[in-house]
Amino acid sequence: MADTDTEQTAPPPEETAVAEVNEALPHPWSALPDEQWRLLRLAPLPADRYTGPRPLRFVQMGRLARHSPDQSFLRLTINLHGILTRKNDNVLEVWIDHRRKEVRFGPDRGLHLEPINRGLGRFLLAQGIAWAQQRCAHYTVEGGVLGIKDALSEDARLRRDHFLKAQGFDLDYTDPQQAKATYSAPRVSSLRGDWNKEKVQTLELLDAAAMLEHADHNLREQDVQIVKLQQRIDALRREDGTQRFTIACLVAFCVFQAGLFIWMASR
Repeated sequence: MADTDTEQTAPPPEETAVAEVNEALPHPWSALPDEQWRLLRLAPLPADRYTGPRPLRFVQMGRLARHSPDQSFLRLTINLHGILTRKNDNVLEVWIDHRRKEVRFGPDRGLHLEPINRGLGRFLLAQGIAWAQQRCAHYTVEGGVLGIKDALSEDARLRRDHFLKAQGFDLDYTDPQQAKATYSAPRVSSLRGDWNKEKVQTLELLDAAAMLEHADHNLREQDVQIVKLQQRIDALRREDGTQRFTIACLVAFCVFQAGLFIWMASR
């Protein structure tokens, strides 16, 4: 009887194979394009000895959100003007499993951002945490393993650890060399949805337009100042030419007078 019951309850091999294939395929939501965009201002920072100069920069953040009775999905994408990034870079994903009451932060291969060391990581994760806390603050958080490639240097490892701890994640190193680590959090409510607002600022459309108008006004004022300075330089050049001619005439006259005095003295 036990064998008969087992045969009746076990799924057919075909259904098991189909389920495994479905799990391996990417979710249809992952291929959807972004629907909302915002402008981000990356404040100028002092040059870093590891990452180099950090000038003022503007980047675009794309956003996509989807919901169903079983799942909710948020994707945030950073787009850089004139720079191509690898697939799945500059992307943060948040998956909410309402059946298991669990939240997973991704992508699975890790969060890789460009430009680095500009506060973008904390900003994106803070946005994802705030979005999840609005919907399921009591859900658990699915932990994960941190890749070794994310900490190729001691400075990179410390930045990564500070980034995760600042958002409320717990880190656990499984080896004395601190090469392998796992991150976890008990609940979504235990995470922190804040970031360094001095490094990354969101700009509304009117704010961006006001900045462009202010920059255009400054350029026009600089053009007027440049024209005035150029006119001043031309006037000084003319005065300098006149003075040079006067000095040359005086020198010639002095030479003539000296020659005349010598001639008169020799007579």
